[in-house]
Amino acid sequence: MIFQDEQDYSVFLSYLKTYLTPKEKDDLLRLLSKPGLASREKDKILKELRLNNFSGEIKLLAYSLMPNHFHLLVKQKSANSIDRFMNSLGVRYAMFFNRKYKRVGSLCQDVYKAVLVESEPQLLYLTKYIHRNCLEVLASQEDVLRAYYAQPSSYPDYLGLRKTEWIYPEEILAFFSTTNPRLSYKSFVEETGDILIEEKIAIDL
Repeated sequence: MIFQDEQDYSVFLSYLKTYLTPKEKDDLLRLLSKPGLASREKDKILKELRLNNFSGEIKLLAYSLMPNHFHLLVKQKSANSIDRFMNSLGVRYAMFFNRKYKRVGSLCQDVYKAVLVESEPQLLYLTKYIHRNCLEVLASQEDVLRAYYAQPSSYPDYLGLRKTEWIYPEEILAFFSTTNPRLSYKSFVEETGDILIEEKIAIDL
């Protein structure tokens, strides 16, 4: 298990936010130059300045976090953006996890699996696959926002229940109706169908 409690999910999400939100470098430098700045605050600012930032290279379209794995749907600007992003995220979270649970070694068994999205149907079904991961686990919970805190995902952003500045659902939602519930994204995700066929469309194309 790579997420064992709510704090683990929260820390992982905070890392996503840090990496995907534009870094206000000028503001940080101004804070750093303030007279009488405490050494603890100075160290915190310097650490933030040194951290990688991928806001101009990576757009996160959808995500879901499961106890033993996670899914991220991202768009990259350059050929190696995802590799750099995943390496930074993985190493930083593994350091937190190992320190918290007093363990050593890598956290994930293998290098992350990447699937190239090559068509619009694949893109849409991939978001459905990602969001249904959490819905399957939380089938008994009716309140999506309450469920989010138990099993985090970007699904509330897609339903208009929340606006996260570093999530970009608009590209996917453009394919669906905002006035006809039968043609909505919610209906698309929550409708029952042949899960195996849908998974094959999303992952194997």
